[in-house]
Amino acid sequence: MIFAPAQPFRPHMYKKVPNLMKKILLLVMTLTLSLSCSQTHEPLVMGFWNAENLFDLVDDPTTRDEEFAIGGRKNVTQEIYDLKIKHSAEVLADLNADVVGLCEVEHASVLEDLDAAYPERDYEIVHYESPDERGIDNALLYDPKKMKVVSSRPIPNTLPGGDKTRDILYVVGEYGGEKIHIFVNHWPSNYGGREKAIPKRATTAQVVVKTISRILSRDADAEIILLGDFNEDPDEMNVMSLKAIGLSSLMAPMMGKPKIGTYVYRGEDLFYDQIIVHESLSDEHGLAIDPETVYILDLPKYRQQEGDYAHFPFRFWAGNRLLGGYSDHLAVRVNILKK
Repeated sequence: MIFAPAQPFRPHMYKKVPNLMKKILLLVMTLTLSLSCSQTHEPLVMGFWNAENLFDLVDDPTTRDEEFAIGGRKNVTQEIYDLKIKHSAEVLADLNADVVGLCEVEHASVLEDLDAAYPERDYEIVHYESPDERGIDNALLYDPKKMKVVSSRPIPNTLPGGDKTRDILYVVGEYGGEKIHIFVNHWPSNYGGREKAIPKRATTAQVVVKTISRILSRDADAEIILLGDFNEDPDEMNVMSLKAIGLSSLMAPMMGKPKIGTYVYRGEDLFYDQIIVHESLSDEHGLAIDPETVYILDLPKYRQQEGDYAHFPFRFWAGNRLLGGYSDHLAVRVNILKK
């Protein structure tokens, strides 16, 4: 709302306005300024991190989590668990995101411990137990002062042959008066052989495509963002298949640059951890990503600095050996703006 006097505004006219009218005029101008300020939104910072085996200490007989439980072959103790939580909270603090997608977390209790270890923010938690054989799930942490959650649900991901894996987490948020559809992903890994894994990821990609196609059929301008560990680079087949519905990876422009990536395999830098957005987040309406803010949390402490594995992410475990680092994946983030 902009205050517009009926006649052109001139200084000499202002002197003729009675004191009561002066007060009304000042009040209207103040309210207008306040309304304008209230409609200005700070960027919504959205991130993702693969927390690498963030398990609790209890052996769940329904999953293969016993190695991380008390008495398991990793010889985990309360002190080791506390260190894992402390280092994970350190990543969250450095990432400093309003909304964080996480994968490789077991149970809501570890997320509550993680949130408590990061007192600078008071995140709300979105988490569902999935049928993954190891018991690892996807989750979303969000700052309710920055984004409101409208709805959430897990999307089942049934693989060929009946293999069990983690669900895709689907959350509808509201920021700046606009809805944003968030999908937290952890696509099947190459464990057991890459050739066997590619069809599993193809199935997962089609679950995503079908779900998002239904959303777009109702709202062609829906604001959609995918966060996750896709276990593929942006130029690989199954991630590329998302282009058919207008999705593209923000990590694609970084490919080919030396010593840049979120994961390292046999000395090769890979971009498995990605933020993938629908083309609606690149237009001039509603919400839009700020491409200048696409960021990998690649501080020196998050990589090994010497030895045979120099430059590899500084992980917490190497097999059954405790390294005491952070994760075998680096975190990523981007800013979203209200247009």
